[in-house]
Amino acid sequence: MQFPSFIAKRIRHNEAGSFSATVSRIGVASIAIGVAVGIIAFAVLLGFKQTIRQKIFLFGAHINIRAFAQGNTFEDGPLAIRNPVSDELPKIPEIAHWQAVAHKSGILKTPDEIKGVVFKGVGKDYDWNTFKKSLVEGNLITGKDSSSIKYGYSSEIIISSRIASQLLLKPGNEVIMYSLQNPPRPRKLTVAGIYDTQMEEFDNNLIIGDLALVQRLNGWGPDSVGTYEIYLKNFEKLDDVANRLRTLLPPEVYIQKVTSSFPQIFDWLILLDRNTAVFLSLILFVACFNMISILLVMIMERTPLIGLLKTLGSPNKQIRMVFFRVGLHMVRKGLIIGNAGGLLFCWLQHQFKLIPLDPVNYYMDTVPIVFDWPVFVLVNVVTVIISGLILLIPTLIITKIQPIKALLFKK
Repeated sequence: MQFPSFIAKRIRHNEAGSFSATVSRIGVASIAIGVAVGIIAFAVLLGFKQTIRQKIFLFGAHINIRAFAQGNTFEDGPLAIRNPVSDELPKIPEIAHWQAVAHKSGILKTPDEIKGVVFKGVGKDYDWNTFKKSLVEGNLITGKDSSSIKYGYSSEIIISSRIASQLLLKPGNEVIMYSLQNPPRPRKLTVAGIYDTQMEEFDNNLIIGDLALVQRLNGWGPDSVGTYEIYLKNFEKLDDVANRLRTLLPPEVYIQKVTSSFPQIFDWLILLDRNTAVFLSLILFVACFNMISILLVMIMERTPLIGLLKTLGSPNKQIRMVFFRVGLHMVRKGLIIGNAGGLLFCWLQHQFKLIPLDPVNYYMDTVPIVFDWPVFVLVNVVTVIISGLILLIPTLIITKIQPIKALLFKK
């Protein structure tokens, strides 16, 4: 065993009952709290971002491509299924999936209530995997393959729980939708399911139905769609793919990123990142300040030992390494306790939803948790590096201690 390690071990074992034992426990607690708070903060932050993004991506694809339209902005101009857009999309490897949809404004009418809505028509290429998580009642629409039936369309729709509550509708009920055009064209529709995203932007007015119905109401053929919704393999490539599409596609199509469609939500997510960074910086500053104070107390309490070691010929570097190892031992204990406490809290919240939220303000009813292990490892690595550098500061006082005065020092 190396000399610094041997002395450091003896110091730790002889701490029991001393004042340094108390401050040592405070140091371990400060590191543990800092690590636990860091793990919980990142788990919650990543959970917020992932949950909100998933909800937005239900109805707002990463990139929307549509024809320029005049008048009602809720509706799309027609795009041919075979066009420069569909020809260029397969050439971009960053694109994971695209689907054709169309929108139509309308009014849902029951015997007692009416409600303005935006009808989103989807085809057989629509990806339902993410949407299934938001379905709270009923089933997904089982629409027909409208491309093979010239005038056929499915009358099934999926509405939000908010619309269902306002119109007193349940799965299996029928409702009449009047399209906003001249003359209005009523259609009797059947509620197949009810979804709930807890986001007012969607739940207030969006319903989902068959793309063929929008084509029929607009007088389009089966080879026309309103919008191409594009999903990327990596959301961080959003700007790069959008810029590339602008260079490849003709000027008569409009390219809109989801960050432009919902700027207030993405600005809020950026603000969360900044707040988390400030909060963690303050926690880390307090933990480091405590470690410096605690190690100084331990050095002052062991001043006679330092004088004896210097008298026996130990260089300053070796003595400093003794107390540096004592400090690292506290950091190690703090990391173990902090990781255990932070991960336990995250697991309990993930399993039992202990902390609720107001969905009106937060778009979700409970605090979300994401276990991102690389981030958790990074928290530990950063804590060790910063703590190690900070621990070197108080050991500098050892170089100023004179052996004769240290041997005569009284605690």
